[in-house]
Amino acid sequence: MNEASPPDLIPLSALNQYAYCPRRCFLIHGEGEFTDNVHTVSGSREHERVDAAGYENKADARVEYAVPVWSDCLGLTGKCDVLEFRDDGTIYPVEYKHGPKRRWLNDDLQLAAQAMCVEEMTGKPAPKGAIFHQKSRRRREVIIDDSLRSLVKEAASAIRAMLAAGVSPPPIEDSRRCGECSLKTICEPELLWAVGHVSELAAGLFQPEEDAV
Repeated sequence: MNEASPPDLIPLSALNQYAYCPRRCFLIHGEGEFTDNVHTVSGSREHERVDAAGYENKADARVEYAVPVWSDCLGLTGKCDVLEFRDDGTIYPVEYKHGPKRRWLNDDLQLAAQAMCVEEMTGKPAPKGAIFHQKSRRRREVIIDDSLRSLVKEAASAIRAMLAAGVSPPPIEDSRRCGECSLKTICEPELLWAVGHVSELAAGLFQPEEDAV
């Protein structure tokens, strides 16, 4: 049996999935599993406006849609929903997300990775960007600082190692995230939590006593 090898380029979306739940990331990018739920279907429909490549000129920026990006340094590839090439020489990525305006680290991580790809490709700075929350119809600006950039590098390395090992991580114990996940029926987190807890109890019950001195 051949050993698993990491992909040459990791999809930008894998960073989002990994920060949300490493097991979800592995099921999608390591095993090719995916099913839709109301959240993913709504998100896909709302993305249609920015899924077609094109551009328009606005007062202070040239706006391009569905722009392919990549980073040889980080080993990442993907697509930016929107890139604003601003008159001040900076580039401002905008990522469209389903739902109301609220901060999710996994979304910020994906946006930061897009900014880092664009910087490598163009040599121009992308110090900030925004998440456009479809339900609220509002932007949430994100500063692409050193801390977020470090998290991108760490996540990319962790994903590559996980896919190379070919071993699925255990599910996170977060009922809210699991409840909203489209892969819940495939992942079966409650079953795996129960098995893990039983194993811990068994290990404690049958641990041999230390020899008396």
